[in-house]
Amino acid sequence: MSGDNIIKMANDIGHFYGAEPLREDAIAGIANHISRYWAKRMREKLVEQAQHQDCGLEELPLAAARRLAAPTGVPAAAKIDGG
Repeated sequence: MSGDNIIKMANDIGHFYGAEPLREDAIAGIANHISRYWAKRMREKLVEQAQHQDCGLEELPLAAARRLAAPTGVPAAAKIDGG
């Protein structure tokens, strides 16, 4: 899957979760969705793309990608849910 498709998919997920009233809930929702439903190589590609200045990620998906790149790599909610 190309980097452009990964970016578009992440931004689409961001649009859905952007309706959350709290920014933190939106970021957590995006990160949880990606960690649960995307293949490992897709997540890795997203994290790699997020390291570039002009990667095309919007604010919420970018924050979620950075969260996925954190040392644990998986949001706590996904671990509890078995993700």
